Amino acid sequence: MPPATHRTATPRSGQWNRLSDQELLNLRFCDLPLQLPGTALERRLHRVYGELERRGITFRPHMWLAEEWFSPDGIPGVAVPFYLAHPRLLRLERRMMNEVEGGNSKWMMRILRHEVGHAIDTAWRLRRRARWREVFGPASLPYPEQYRARPGSRRYVQHLGDWYAQSHPTEDFAETFAVWLKPNSDWRRTYASWPAWDKLRFVDEAMQEVASTSPRVRSRAQIEPLRENTRTLAEHYREKLSRRNSWRSEAADNLLLRVFARRPQRRTAVRAAQFLRAHRRTLLAAMQKEAATDSYTAQQMLRIAVDRTHHLDLYLRGAQRTAGPHVRWLMGGLIRIFGERELPKLNL
Repeated sequence: MPPATHRTATPRSGQWNRLSDQELLNLRFCDLPLQLPGTALERRLHRVYGELERRGITFRPHMWLAEEWFSPDGIPGVAVPFYLAHPRLLRLERRMMNEVEGGNSKWMMRILRHEVGHAIDTAWRLRRRARWREVFGPASLPYPEQYRARPGSRRYVQHLGDWYAQSHPTEDFAETFAVWLKPNSDWRRTYASWPAWDKLRFVDEAMQEVASTSPRVRSRAQIEPLRENTRTLAEHYREKLSRRNSWRSEAADNLLLRVFARRPQRRTAVRAAQFLRAHRRTLLAAMQKEAATDSYTAQQMLRIAVDRTHHLDLYLRGAQRTAGPHVRWLMGGLIRIFGERELPKLNL
């Protein structure tokens, strides 16, 4: 990345959205002339305020632009990612990350309801209540670096995906709140036979109780607002891509360990890397046919599988004649993790 002295000059409000991707990446966040008032984003933020009001809650968590989605501990507000404030930045986000988190109305409202759940929790200090801890668990538990989801569990609601409610008690509450808040939510019938129903009932009763009271925490502070952020967009995306690549590597290793074993289960056990090399042509053909992927991507997925199984020293779990379907499933999983189109070659 070019040194600070060579950064693009602060853009004029009517010209910055015409900059190239590279020129945009060289800008600092505080140089972006962005605001919420009058935007499509603001209208969607007001939608969630209307949903709260229809539930009898007049408190409105404040919202501001920042780098990412988050609701800070101790502050009953929500930070909204910068790229949602302008179509030009949406295009940059999609080019850099291949997706835009909250990039359509339905997805954005799901995330907003979740983050507002955190803000409501903070506003009335609900997590300090004994009943909250009894239902969701202690909020003081450290956040895990990773969590092992139980897809079949009915103790948690399903909202954002990836069984996110299972990651931490505070996320469990926010996900439950979001399901409760959604307009026309039929949670009483949908979750009637689930243990998660008790969590939804707690949220319903707690919200009826606090709706007529003033929040105990009223801070309007903004954490890491865009207008004070002197990082460049290049620095932001370099860090974001690094986090994603780290997650991909971890996810791939977890997938490999579901198919292969760390120790040979029999004296004649075959090394996983050896098996993959020996069946290279068959696996490549299967990926192109079953996963509808191109030849280049299939070869890259196989290379990743060979490299990681060799590094982890993995073995087949059973006989070679029965390993084929499991390995083809594995390769399909690797395509889902890694098989996106190549990212742009920009100066990061």
